[in-house]
Amino acid sequence: MSYASALHSEWIKTRSLPSLGGVLALLFLVTVGFSLVGSATLGREEAGQPDFDPLLISFFGVNFGQVVAITFGALAAAAQFKNHGTRVWLVAVPRRGVFYGAGLSVVASLTFVVGLATALACFVGGQFLLGEHRLEWTDAAAGRAILGCAVYLTAMALFASGMATLLRSAAATLGVLVPLVLLLSFVLGDVAGSSGVADYLPDRAGRQVLVLDPLGSPGPWAGLVVTGVWSGAAVLAGWWAFRRRDC
Repeated sequence: MSYASALHSEWIKTRSLPSLGGVLALLFLVTVGFSLVGSATLGREEAGQPDFDPLLISFFGVNFGQVVAITFGALAAAAQFKNHGTRVWLVAVPRRGVFYGAGLSVVASLTFVVGLATALACFVGGQFLLGEHRLEWTDAAAGRAILGCAVYLTAMALFASGMATLLRSAAATLGVLVPLVLLLSFVLGDVAGSSGVADYLPDRAGRQVLVLDPLGSPGPWAGLVVTGVWSGAAVLAGWWAFRRRDC
């Protein structure tokens, strides 16, 4: 089977699972919802303070949306291992590289499209609620944050897909990644004060692209590269396990 045919079959498989469509809808709703709440409450409370960031506050919901993106990537990759379903798929697509790559391509494409729509809604809605403190569309950071948000969510979904392929379990993947993005950065960066280490964790580095004037290292685009390296390592680990295992 060609790569295009494998890609089409992966798209049909993903579309046929209602839970995955629901998770993508939840990605939009959770991220935009919390971003609007953050802009309407925290934004107005902090407006005028020296460290107020009118751009970052519009993407407040990404703190929660990233968990949904991870969930989507984990569920999409782990679904094929249920009841040894991979053996059936490998009969149709015996080339494991084609099969693995097609699945990742579908996850990345769907997450990026939904992530881009989510980022646009977060920025437009958040800046509207900030009123006189809003950031103008013409600011270069606005376009960078919108595109960067979509790329970041896509990278986190791929990170989860690689881990789910390695572990063959969505639950195990969530058990590893959710504490990583919700707890480890906070503990290392804010509690322990080890900001140098925490700044290069996948979530903290990637979200630099959402900051109006990021300080220190890594910068906004370099931070996305750091997140991409983490995701790439997980994808390669998943491929290594998938290639060697008797599914």
